[in-house]
Amino acid sequence: MSSREFLDIAEEIIAGKSPDIKMLAQLARTPDQRVFEMLAGAYHIRNRHFGNAVHLCNICNGKSGKCSEDCAFCSQSAFSASSDVPVYPLLPGPELRKGAEFTGRTPIHRYSVVTSGRRLPKNEVAKIAEAFSEMDSENTAYCASLGILDTEDLRHLKAAGVTRYHHNLETARSHFNTVCTTHTYQERVETIHAAKAAGLSVCSGGLFGIGETDAQVLELALDLKALDVDAVPLNFLVPMKGTRMEGRRSLSPLRCLKIIALFRYVLPDKDILVCGGRLANLKSLHPLIFYAGASGMMTGNYLTTTGQTLGNDLDLIEQLGLTVSP
Repeated sequence: MSSREFLDIAEEIIAGKSPDIKMLAQLARTPDQRVFEMLAGAYHIRNRHFGNAVHLCNICNGKSGKCSEDCAFCSQSAFSASSDVPVYPLLPGPELRKGAEFTGRTPIHRYSVVTSGRRLPKNEVAKIAEAFSEMDSENTAYCASLGILDTEDLRHLKAAGVTRYHHNLETARSHFNTVCTTHTYQERVETIHAAKAAGLSVCSGGLFGIGETDAQVLELALDLKALDVDAVPLNFLVPMKGTRMEGRRSLSPLRCLKIIALFRYVLPDKDILVCGGRLANLKSLHPLIFYAGASGMMTGNYLTTTGQTLGNDLDLIEQLGLTVSP
């Protein structure tokens, strides 16, 4: 497929016409040597919906380690053979608020509290809700990622000032059982429905480099489109010691860019955020995420790995001629 053909597809998408499944499958199979041509169309779509604006978010690891789930990639899982990940209970309210106070003094838009485990117990949901209710919402929007919650829990969070719930599908339904067996893909889908029913917007995406095929990348993108989520975080595996995926090294910078671009073709008007594994996998090509279609990124550290500092990310945005979203 030529640059002109990629741009023609982008023009049709901008005009409101979705490519058929055959065309999307062809996009998913784009070979590495054509990725930069694919980026031209993805950037055109991104620019139509987001202009030069970049969305920034950061997270707080509010409860770490000893997770009951067997996700093959996660060093916080109790099934991991060994890891250097810190283990601690739910942070007290003042510690959770520190991150919000820092965020409020920066251009970062969203601050999220993330906890390990299948789901946060109801008494701890109440503690986090109390902490959120005491955070200043004038300059910052708040998110939570607390596992497989029910609608009652989610309404409690919304009443406390949380506006968005984060819950990744992680990978395609057809691949999920090879990654996790202690809960189902459908449980994750139902949590997304519950968050929407509670009046929250939803941030849901996946992790790549965990053995998925190009077809399964597309499958995940189409599921997220059907669920009509509001934001889509894309993470790239950083193999962690002690996990079942400790030795996996399957991603190239070009494949990462292709995944971002494919999601932009499928989800033209949704916020697409590049999060974990950005530097480790994209290496010197990581500034190209916005030309691949991303409209935002997570800044600062991730749950169990370090990220790029806010200052460096702000410098990058300025050097690219982009601006931070108001």
